[in-house]
Amino acid sequence: MTRELHENVCKDDTFKRLHELYAAELHNYLYYKYGETCNPDDKTQDAFITLWENCKKVAFSKARAFLYKVANNNVLNDIKHHKVVLRYRSEKPADITREDPEFLMQKEEYFRKYQQVLAKLTEEQRVAFLLNKVEGKKHEEIAELLGVTRKVVEYRIYSAFGILKEELENFRIK
Repeated sequence: MTRELHENVCKDDTFKRLHELYAAELHNYLYYKYGETCNPDDKTQDAFITLWENCKKVAFSKARAFLYKVANNNVLNDIKHHKVVLRYRSEKPADITREDPEFLMQKEEYFRKYQQVLAKLTEEQRVAFLLNKVEGKKHEEIAELLGVTRKVVEYRIYSAFGILKEELENFRIK
């Protein structure tokens, strides 16, 4: 075994020698492979920082391969991140609406009236109606949950629907 294989990368003079040997070469490799947009200066420095942080685990003879692998992976991770950012930018954000402010105000007012009318319903009507229309449960399921017959559930839902229709203009529900 040669002295070079067992040389400690954590020693300052050894690390400086590695930097002198491979920094320019690694920079050029990244520049030629990925171009200036990958920021080869920073990726080279990041690779050497990672080598320093892992100096006890990396043998001197494996340091060059380690540096190239780390730098290449850093660039590929940045490219992957950039693709995610571009994909996110191309999608329309859900919180932007093209609706008229007046329509939004009317919608809020209608919802407030809807809440008031729901509050006027009896508890039995309100529970049956919301279980059916909001949670999407079938009449049979509601009957089992409430411990009543299916006909009672239907009556409660349809009577609640009638009250909502009377109190609110243009009330329609699917």
